[in-house]
Formats: sequence, structure tokens, C-alpha cells
Amino acid sequence: MAKLGNEKITWILSVVFCFFLSSVLAMASTCDGGFAKELEVEKILKKLNKPAVKSIKSPDGDMIDCVHILKQPAFDNPALKNHKIQMRPTFHPKTTNFSKSNPIAQTWHQSGSCPEGTVPIRRTTKDDILKEDSIQQFSVRRSLYSTNGHEYAVADLSGDRYYGAHASINIWKPPVQEYNEFSLSQIWILNRDDPNNVESIEAGWQISRQIYGDDNPRLFTFWTNDSYQTRCYNLNCQPGFVQVDNKVAVRSSLEPSIYGGSQNELSILIRKDPETGNWWMQVGDTSVGYWPGSLYNRMSESASNVQWGGEIINLRSNGQHTTTGMGSGYFPEEVYGKASFFKELSIVDANDNLVSPKNFGIIVTNPYCYNITAYDYSNDSGVYFYYGGPGRNPNCP
Repeated sequence: MAKLGNEKITWILSVVFCFFLSSVLAMASTCDGGFAKELEVEKILKKLNKPAVKSIKSPDGDMIDCVHILKQPAFDNPALKNHKIQMRPTFHPKTTNFSKSNPIAQTWHQSGSCPEGTVPIRRTTKDDILKEDSIQQFSVRRSLYSTNGHEYAVADLSGDRYYGAHASINIWKPPVQEYNEFSLSQIWILNRDDPNNVESIEAGWQISRQIYGDDNPRLFTFWTNDSYQTRCYNLNCQPGFVQVDNKVAVRSSLEPSIYGGSQNELSILIRKDPETGNWWMQVGDTSVGYWPGSLYNRMSESASNVQWGGEIINLRSNGQHTTTGMGSGYFPEEVYGKASFFKELSIVDANDNLVSPKNFGIIVTNPYCYNITAYDYSNDSGVYFYYGGPGRNPNCP
């Protein structure tokens, strides 16, 4: 075999050296990028997870941090820099048409309680951040989802001024097909006086693996003050909800109802404080906290719409409608014990009274997939309706 000439040896060594150098540079670039991402994640975790007075390990895997009430994330919002915390609402209902509520059952309660002067906050983990499409989900106020694919079965009330709303909702654990789909049941408080600048407060229960990492129904809050251009679920962004209670944890698991068996309910009252303008959320008989009126423009005065009902995301994977369920995952014709319901519906009127609403509109985007019954009235349940559905079925391809 002929010997290699010096020029050819030199050329081969050059090629090998260039390959080695490019590999090293690529590894350095990858390492540098990974290191930068790690730093960003740690920065976000430090911002979101405040020093805990006490920490509680929940049976469902959550870690609940008991954070000093004045150290909670809401006060990271520049809009609340000079906000003076309100420890309790000033209003006292003049009339009520719903029954006394049982204390809310959250899974973490099985492991302990937070001391007075603290608020329970579900700890955000590294996995929570890394599992998102982008760590920016946690560092800016923006939606986790596109505006496409939303489907609704909702009772809508408009034509007057509203200062709050109430309902009791039975809690379920419907299937959610895709990682970045969700199913929720909630109350909407909306101001649409300016259609280009819709404001809202929303609360209820939600299932979302993308947000929470599992399929458990969880208590959630949401708000926007600019037509959903910027928005905030829970505390994963620019926060606005100020918590004062030490027993109820937003983002924590709720016990679902049993099909054909016991029904677990979530009673929510959202109500504007006539003296401070803050919008309070009461869960059961507990005043959990509030959205400061200063976050809003028109809704600092009143709301123009109230809605009750369900919402899902349908991504139409493989060109088919999602099998994500709404409510219990069964149609409203299944009725009590099997279908999902809203009962004891009330609104707060201009005289600061809780009254039964009338003259609903119904919004159903796809009745063959999810539907809602006409509202009704009974002595036991007040104004109520059933709603929901399974998603994909022979009539909903």
C-alpha cells in the first residue's frame, strides 16, 4: 500500500481538527444554552415561591407553603405597590337564597393546616416550569392557550348592572384527551361596556395537565383587564388575587363527585365590596381573598354580564373532535347524580341584595358535543341547570 504524502496527511489532520473543534463549540453552545435556561428557571422559582413559615406535603404530591400574608406573590405586581391589604369584606348580605355551605374539602387538609397570619400557596416546581411550552408562561402575563378551539355550554345574563354572582357547582373529574387541552366549570363576572377592552373575573374548578401536571380537579382563579390580551391564571404570572384566608389554597386538588353516588360541591360567591371596590371571592362560608378594584377600569364600578357554565379546549387531534369531557362528561339529560349542575344561582343587585336571576340567554357552541338544559327553579336548589357532555360521540365526529 502506498504511503500517504505529507500534503494528504496534513489535509486529513486538518479535517479531523475542524470536526473536533466544531463538536467542542457545539457542545459549549448547548451547555451554555442549557445553563442559561437553568438560571432562568431558578430565577422564576425564586420569584414565585416565597419563603415559607411552614410547609405541608399533600397526599397528592403537592407541597403547600404557608407564606406570610404580606409576602404573597400578589404584591409583586407593580399595580399593587402601594396597596393596603383588606383583611375582611365590609358587606353583610341583606338576603340570601342559598343554603349554608360545608367547608371546602381539599386534599392537602389531610396533612395539616397553615397558621394564622399565613396563606397556603401550592409550591411551583422546576418540572412545572419545564413542562410548559416555554418558561415565558411563568414570567409574563399571557395565555397558556390559543384563542381557537374553545367550546362552551353557558347560561348568560346581561341587560343590567351586576355586583356579584353565586352558584354551587358539583365537582367532577372528566377525561381530558390532550396534554394542552382543559376542562373547566366556572362563574364569569364580565364588563363588556367597551367591546375592545373586556374585563373579567373568573373562578371555579379546572382540570389541566399543562397547568397542574395531573388530572385532578383544582380550584382556580383567573382575571384579565384588557380583552384577554394579557391574563393570569392563579399565581403563574403577574398576580392580582390577594389572599387573606389560611385554609383554602388556590391550585389545590378538590375531591370529585361519584357518578351515581355522593356529590361534592364547590360553592363560590364573587362580590364587589361597596366600600372598597374590591371583588371578593367566598368559597363555602370562607372569604378567601379578593381582586383589587384598582386592577380594573370599568369593572371598578360594576359588571355588565354574568355567566355560569362549562368550557373546554378542542384541538381536533387527527381531524376528530376531542373526547375531553365537560362537567361530569355526561349530557345534562342524565340529571342529578350523573350530570353536572349549577344550582342556587344568585346575583348581587344595585341594592346590594343577593337575588335569583331571571331571563337567561343560553350559549352553546356545539350541542351535539356538549349541551345545557333550560334553567329551572326548585325550593331546594333555587335557580339551577344541568350542562356538559362527552365530546366526541356518533353525533359529534
